[in-house]
Amino acid sequence: MFELVKFTLRAKLALMYGALIALTMMAFAVIAYITVSNELMANLDASLSRASSSLLAVLKKEQSQVKKPITARRLRSSQATVSLRDRLKLPLLDQSTTREFVGPVQPVDSALIEDPVWSAVYEHMLLNSSNYILQVADNSGAVIWRSENLTADSLPTISSYEAEGARIDENRLLSHYWLRGERHRIVMMRSGIASVTAAYPLSEIDATLRRLFSMMLYALPLVLMISVWTGWFIAGRSLRPVDDIATLARQITASNLGQRLTRSSNNDEIGRLIDTLNEMIARLESSFSQVKQFTADASHELKTPLAILMGELEVALRRPMTIEEYKATVASCLEEVERLTHVVQGLLELSRAETGQSIIERKPVRISTLVADVCDDVLLIAETKHVQLTTDINSDLQVVGDKVRLHQAILNVVENAVKYTPSGGSVRVELRRVEDEVRLFVSDTGIGIAQEHIPFLFDRFYRVDKARSKNIHGTGLGLAIVKWIVDVHQGTIKVVSTEGAGTTMQITLPSAP
Repeated sequence: MFELVKFTLRAKLALMYGALIALTMMAFAVIAYITVSNELMANLDASLSRASSSLLAVLKKEQSQVKKPITARRLRSSQATVSLRDRLKLPLLDQSTTREFVGPVQPVDSALIEDPVWSAVYEHMLLNSSNYILQVADNSGAVIWRSENLTADSLPTISSYEAEGARIDENRLLSHYWLRGERHRIVMMRSGIASVTAAYPLSEIDATLRRLFSMMLYALPLVLMISVWTGWFIAGRSLRPVDDIATLARQITASNLGQRLTRSSNNDEIGRLIDTLNEMIARLESSFSQVKQFTADASHELKTPLAILMGELEVALRRPMTIEEYKATVASCLEEVERLTHVVQGLLELSRAETGQSIIERKPVRISTLVADVCDDVLLIAETKHVQLTTDINSDLQVVGDKVRLHQAILNVVENAVKYTPSGGSVRVELRRVEDEVRLFVSDTGIGIAQEHIPFLFDRFYRVDKARSKNIHGTGLGLAIVKWIVDVHQGTIKVVSTEGAGTTMQITLPSAP
């Protein structure tokens, strides 16, 4: 059922923020509860230890004055009603202030007081002096004095625990003890004259911890609600630019690709996202423009031979013709079919190249020999047009690549130079090695190219001036194929031209090791 619930990004962020705050609060509450509990217990132990140590100091002082050991007096049957306190004649224990004693004397062991200020605040604000329970026993374990609030009950002594096998560290033992159905914390201390047991009920500490737990328990849902609402608010403000981007992006269609998303002044993630989308839209605009231009040029290139074919065939059907006229008509139609075939083959080749279906070999190729062979092939065309073709080819230059494809690219460039050079002009082909590169320069003294046309020379079906080149046959795909061949060989091709003064094409390829 929960898989069907789809949360928005804003809701997810708000819930994640709330969950993080809730986990943090829970961890803080657990740590705070444990810390406060341990601190309260540690301070209670320190107070009880201070009380026991102080009482032992009092007993030691009194015992030194009376010069007698502290032991319980044996009573005759006539003294059965004598109180336990009267068995030991220590005047200080008869004082009411001592019976309500909470450390009236500075302890002998000052190490028990880690923080006097905190201990004083703790004792006077949390602990009730009337709740202290004190008991004195002699070294044999017999109780010789107890505070009035203990009444007839007795607290355990350190001797009783020692008899049960408990481990005693430094004559002090901390434990819990149930007295009259209430849990007490007890500290038992022993010296050479007596042992003292001090107890305090844990109900006050438990009540304090319960109040702390209740406060945290009630605060956690409130903090969770506030954190979720805050996360919802922050996520909404943070994602508002994304909504604006989505709204503007929906308005951009194929008819208005020139529109761009508004860029904010902040160089944050949203700003970089807008820049990326604007760059993508610019690429789409360029691609759409190329597709439109390609469609128009392809239609033009295909329309002319198709119109000629239709005209020739209509003429052949409308009137009787001699065998020679039929042959001439068929030859004209065949020429146009060949032209269409070249266009279709060029388009198919480029399509395969763009989709990665063309296989390019990677073998060492003697490009010096390859360029020389191409020049020999084009020399006949140059002589027919009365164009002088000269070469300057360094020998033994090699590249790694596809020999057939490289031959196709170089032949196209050299053949174009001869085609666009008028009678009496010249074409020069140079091949040399520059550092780790092989560079081919094909220069002509032809009609040249205006600067505004150079960036588009390698587009499909692009013609610099259809009126000036109408007598030069071609598909308009040659340079696009050349550019693809050079690119797949990790090379570059550059054009330097001056209108009316000739053109130089430079192909650079990595040299073979």
